[in-house]
Amino acid sequence: MKSAGRTAATGTAGKSGTAGESAHTGPRGLTALLTTAMAFSMMQLFLLGALGPRLVDGLGVSETLLGLTTTVGFGTAAILSPAGGRVVDRVGPRRALVALLAVSGVALALIGAAPGPALLLAAVALGGLPQALANPATNKAILAAVPAPRRGAVTGAKQSGVQLGAFAAGLPLAAAAGLLGWRGAVWVAAAAAFGAALWARRALPADPPPPAGAAPGAPAPPGGPVPWLAAFSLFLGAGIASVNTYVALFGVQRLGMGPAVAGALVAVLGLAGIAGRVGWSRAATPDRAPWFPALLAAGAVGAALLLAAALRVGPLVWVAAVAVGVFAVSGNAVSMVLVMQRSAPGRAGQDSALVAAGFFAGFAVGPPLFGLLAERGRYGAGWALVAAEFAVAGAVALLWAVGDRRTRRRGART
Repeated sequence: MKSAGRTAATGTAGKSGTAGESAHTGPRGLTALLTTAMAFSMMQLFLLGALGPRLVDGLGVSETLLGLTTTVGFGTAAILSPAGGRVVDRVGPRRALVALLAVSGVALALIGAAPGPALLLAAVALGGLPQALANPATNKAILAAVPAPRRGAVTGAKQSGVQLGAFAAGLPLAAAAGLLGWRGAVWVAAAAAFGAALWARRALPADPPPPAGAAPGAPAPPGGPVPWLAAFSLFLGAGIASVNTYVALFGVQRLGMGPAVAGALVAVLGLAGIAGRVGWSRAATPDRAPWFPALLAAGAVGAALLLAAALRVGPLVWVAAVAVGVFAVSGNAVSMVLVMQRSAPGRAGQDSALVAAGFFAGFAVGPPLFGLLAERGRYGAGWALVAAEFAVAGAVALLWAVGDRRTRRRGART
């Protein structure tokens, strides 16, 4: 009965979504819009990282406080995500996406106007709301407007928007800061976010009413993947955030790289993440997708061990950066594909938010733990910690996949 319900909901979404696409925006336009929304959902944190040296000099922000912005941003997103998912299920993806982009614009504008650290941190906390809405709203939009066979590809493409946001912050907007000042660059990003909000309001079809018999807040069906995927995402996010935060510093302090070359490690990781998210999401068909999180986590363990091995063989760090992108970074996209494949009608927003909350919580706690080791120069132990985090993520995913296969086999026999 549950399978039939999901199939019926999928079919309805596909039919109504196709009509919505033809009346408002085509498949490519929708993918571009959702990718843009994902990019802006985390743009503030990418900009703070890219403009960090200018903030330290121009705003009196200490290095410690600059690092705290990441914890505040992701911690707020983790706290707000469960409520954000319920809101998306209640109001619909169009309203949620418009709000996401508009609030992103407000948060960026406040960062650009901040006279000191207090307003800066308040703006970063406000920016946690777009992060909390991003996965639920974009996933609901896909369910409402994309036929089932194409959802994996669209999901992978829109999840790559996070990496595209990092690229935009690190290259064109950072270059704009040299011409306009750091405040001018942030205001350019804020104006772009407001423009994207208008785009979403005009391009997306009106939000449909909630499915009959599936009111927001209904309990999740027993045996679903959401608690398992949330735990998987917690440990996966902790490892990814540690690599993102410290791999460039590792290159400078232990491998003798210059700052520009070490920074390229992050760019390589990001580009590999885009390719991995698109590729693995396309391949995540309903019969294969349950096994992908464990497979990707195993690859991520290997990537972390390569980082440790780079202490002896320096060039391995480049292979490791590619592997982190292809395996670890791709895990979140596959999680979202699984949520859309398995969520009961009316729960896609809530389920997406719960999984995202685990991921954001991992991002909040991972770097501080790694930093305790990095401050002492113990990068080998740090990469071992990352490998252990990825291994736990893989174990959680494998346990769920095995149990899910047994449950489905018993259901097929009855």
